[in-house]
Amino acid sequence: MNAYKAYITIEDPKQVILSDLPFQPGQRVEVIILAEENPRAEMSRKLRELFDRTQALPGVEDITEEEITAEIEAYRRGE
Repeated sequence: MNAYKAYITIEDPKQVILSDLPFQPGQRVEVIILAEENPRAEMSRKLRELFDRTQALPGVEDITEEEITAEIEAYRRGE
């Protein structure tokens, strides 16, 4: 199956117009429409995935709030 990708901006949500397609009249095609995600939403999703992976690391659940606070304070002192 040949793939053809085009980026368009929706002007009328009731219809999508594609022109100058590289297909023959009568040829059956499958149309899949994917909305481009908001870049901030995509970044937020990736950050959540990173947090999930990080929190799933062995031993991470054993770290206490006090240890985290001490680590941050040491970093700020340049240690």
